[in-house]
Amino acid sequence: MNLIAAVDRNWAIGNNLRLLVRISNDQRRFRRLTKGKIVVMGRKTFERFPGGQPLDKRVNIVLTSNRNYSAKGVILAHSLEQLTEILQQYAPEDVFFIGGGTIYEQMLPFCTRAYITRIDYAFEADTWFPNLEQDSSWELVEEGEEQTCFNIEYCFRTYKKLFFSFGEKQGGSNLS
Repeated sequence: MNLIAAVDRNWAIGNNLRLLVRISNDQRRFRRLTKGKIVVMGRKTFERFPGGQPLDKRVNIVLTSNRNYSAKGVILAHSLEQLTEILQQYAPEDVFFIGGGTIYEQMLPFCTRAYITRIDYAFEADTWFPNLEQDSSWELVEEGEEQTCFNIEYCFRTYKKLFFSFGEKQGGSNLS
């Protein structure tokens, strides 16, 4: 399974329930990588989509503990166990976790790839992505050329999980 996010130089991803910045090439990359795939997100992330609508040409799964929550065009999972059951019907390489911070932290142990847009700027933030540079089980395997959007420099990076840390579930996990 995969993680996809845009992070600043401190691995921040958001502030006040908003993305730190919108970069058109990052949005195009996100669409290209996730089109026709399964995107899994938390409720707050979903509610920030334009018009509260699911992303088109994708299976949208929203993880929320609120059992009274409802939304059109999405599959709801109310627990990690329920999410595990739902994801069994999809190929792991087609699943992308797209936020927010809690989802990234919970799903990181079950993922093997992370598609990161690394922004060379430090924003004011209140939400972070786990710092893969400080996790020895992740390796940077691809880094694109530096690009610029207005005055912000960024590059696309791909990380691959090398191994599972002691105590993590390897092949026996229902989420793998």
